[in-house]
Amino acid sequence: MFDFQKLEVYKKAKLFHLTCKDVILTRPLDQYVKDQLGRASFSVPLNIAEEFW
Repeated sequence: MFDFQKLEVYKKAKLFHLTCKDVILTRPLDQYVKDQLGRASFSVPLNIAEEFW
């Protein structure tokens, strides 16, 4: 396990991304909105992890 995976903020960011993924897959949204929401929610945990590299 990497150090950043132990951070509470990382765990919450990952949960946020998974929640957004669920919304993307289950709600009738425009493709543009799905794309933006997916990429934006994924960038949060990636940015947290990047800080530790």
